[in-house]
Amino acid sequence: MAEIFRTEAVEAVEAAATALAAGGVVVFPTDTVFGIAANPTVTGATGRIFAAKRRSREVTLPVLVAGLDQARDVAALDARAEALAARYWPGPLTLVLARSESSRRWELGEERATVGVRVPDHPVALAILRRTGPLAVTSANVSGEPTPVDLDGVLVSLGDHLAVAVGWGPAPRGRASTVVDLTGPVARLVREGEISAADIEAVAKGAPEGLG
Repeated sequence: MAEIFRTEAVEAVEAAATALAAGGVVVFPTDTVFGIAANPTVTGATGRIFAAKRRSREVTLPVLVAGLDQARDVAALDARAEALAARYWPGPLTLVLARSESSRRWELGEERATVGVRVPDHPVALAILRRTGPLAVTSANVSGEPTPVDLDGVLVSLGDHLAVAVGWGPAPRGRASTVVDLTGPVARLVREGEISAADIEAVAKGAPEGLG
């Protein structure tokens, strides 16, 4: 069972970072939903997410980062990505981009060429990411089941698989991020969340490549 921290204190962040460095799986709150995380640079760590969620490797894990510098280490950002990131990060926008050379080695699923990247707007998530670097993070639920709205629900669903769990109260929004695929010449809305397709188009059209 997980070591549980119902606080955002430094010791919670340190415990999460230590567990992640050792290849463990950790749950923490983000600005959208509770996330289940692993360090993609540790061999076998992301496999524990797939096992915990009973998730097919056909569904690639997204990556959370602390800011643009980390994002550029993970993926190739074109002018559209830079414009959308400047407007909506930190926040509920995931950009699907071509992987960098370093992230291409990460075991995120069957898709090896692209990666979904986001900067969460939550102090605990950001504190952990600054400590660890980029993390593979997805919703803290068993695949096909609703995402629990609080940490107790997460523990019932996934607790046996977790090294550390951090959280208190409900997730701030309880709604998944908007996902935009920028890997082709025409941007593609994969999932509409809190940020609408119209808002995405308005920002992306100001970039040299536009929305397409």
